[in-house]
Amino acid sequence: MRAEIIAVGSELLLGQIVNTNARFLSEELAASGIDVYYQVVVGDNKNRLTGVIKDAAARSDLVFLTGGLGPTKDDLTKETVATFLGKNLVYDDASLASIEAYFQKVNRDMTPNNKKQALIIEGSQVLPNHYGMAPGMIATVDGCTFVLLPGPPKELEPLVKEQLLPFLQQRNKTNESITSRVLRFFNIGESKLETMIEDLLAAQSNPTIAPLASEGEVTLRLTVKHHDASVAKQLLDHTEEKIQARVGQFFYGYGESSLIAVLVDRLKSTHTTLSTAESLTGGLVSSAITSVPGASNIFVGSIVSYQTKVKENQLGVSKELITSSGVVSAECAGVMAREVRERLRSDIGLSFTGVAGPSGQEGKEPGLVYIGIAYSNQQVKTFRLQLTGNRESIRMRAMKYGCFYLLNELKRWNLG
Repeated sequence: MRAEIIAVGSELLLGQIVNTNARFLSEELAASGIDVYYQVVVGDNKNRLTGVIKDAAARSDLVFLTGGLGPTKDDLTKETVATFLGKNLVYDDASLASIEAYFQKVNRDMTPNNKKQALIIEGSQVLPNHYGMAPGMIATVDGCTFVLLPGPPKELEPLVKEQLLPFLQQRNKTNESITSRVLRFFNIGESKLETMIEDLLAAQSNPTIAPLASEGEVTLRLTVKHHDASVAKQLLDHTEEKIQARVGQFFYGYGESSLIAVLVDRLKSTHTTLSTAESLTGGLVSSAITSVPGASNIFVGSIVSYQTKVKENQLGVSKELITSSGVVSAECAGVMAREVRERLRSDIGLSFTGVAGPSGQEGKEPGLVYIGIAYSNQQVKTFRLQLTGNRESIRMRAMKYGCFYLLNELKRWNLG
């Protein structure tokens, strides 16, 4: 079945709200083996909505419309679809009774326009809304099925899971499911990664491979369609093995995991504690770590040494070192990592010093970053980066690089 999603609402076009419904529906439909070919956003305008519906009916088997089922005059979805299908709108007695019961329960007067929410397309299958007022509905004409859903996600999502998906799964005769696996990579650009797996991309069929770049990261989404879950897993495993053989050194995790979350999990699994000394990141790293549930098991604390005197007084960075090398240096990063580890009595010390910008420091350009890692009796290791971008981008990427470098060191120390 070819599916299409039409999100109705001028507030979406104005950027006042984010269209999370389309993402949710696409994921749920994919898991049910239904391919979404198009996503469209249209404002609250009858003529434009009619044009979009006409196009959708000509190219799709399933058309999902979200929003525009409410009580106000700009809620035009079911009226427009009904006109297009040549159907009347009629009251659904059960929905009307539910709406009236709600207003009685909260002891409020029911305004006449709320009755409009109980209108449905004549002959359609009603999807009762147990989390709001306007019901969903399913109407099929000339081989095309229209599914109308309420706009608020708190109403749409349970309605889809509890009622719509079982209906669609019965109708989808292929019994195929779409399964995805997301591989996450760092310290490699999208163009380089694609070059290294170019032949795999060219030969893809089932599974498919889709690259996506974000802030300093690249993800590969592997997607397979098969009726047998075990076969689907084998196909994904085989494709992943080929990819890992090419670019495995840049791989750090799966799914929606972040570098920070993966790092915390690795440290927890080996009962290894961490402390941080931050200069240019100003507490960004420790804040990100403590946002991960369970971080208290491994994170001891942080010394935010933004000013030079704090580096001297709290981290023991000597005046001689500052005079000879500066606070933006490998030498300073090394001392910060070693000292925070010793002073906070953690297994590992991780430090960040550099120039976030917009202006330079010590004659050094914005984007110059040094990261230090100290562990047990190992020699302190430092890393030099020359990053580009604005101030926040440099700080964020410095944090990610620090986590990535530490993950690699954990492997080297057999701690991950």
